[in-house]
Amino acid sequence: MIAAQLDDLDRQLIEVLARDARVSNRKIAGDLGVTEGTVRGRIKRLQQDGLIAFTAITSFGLSNTSKMAFIGIQANVENVRDVAARIADIPQINALMITMGRFNILAFCLFDTLEALIELTSDQILAIPGVHHVETSIAVKTMKYNARVVRITERDKSIDDGD
Repeated sequence: MIAAQLDDLDRQLIEVLARDARVSNRKIAGDLGVTEGTVRGRIKRLQQDGLIAFTAITSFGLSNTSKMAFIGIQANVENVRDVAARIADIPQINALMITMGRFNILAFCLFDTLEALIELTSDQILAIPGVHHVETSIAVKTMKYNARVVRITERDKSIDDGD
């Protein structure tokens, strides 16, 4: 991935939108001392370059599931990318990262019952060739959740390709 070439105006624009993506281009332009056309053009370029995206972030309260779990997965090093891709295809998995440390894959999911979590971890994830250990941590109280963390994910290339 090539590092993005952002100038000070791009960074200011991103910061304004990160605080409130519903702010008007006119207001942004006035606050930043540029024209509305400049703001509109910059936003379009940042979106086309995959550096920003606009989406509605829903509350956990809208989910049919009420509990959150983190799943640490140890897979054979030579299979980690293939294993991660297979786990990412499981509909109940909401986020997945390849990591360094105790686990080489970390997954995040929402679930309703312990039986559903056991089925996911034991029957689906552990059944994938190359997986040799799965450990779950269940969130019992969410003290802080910053939805802006989505800023660190890669863009979905299938959206760009029209799939």
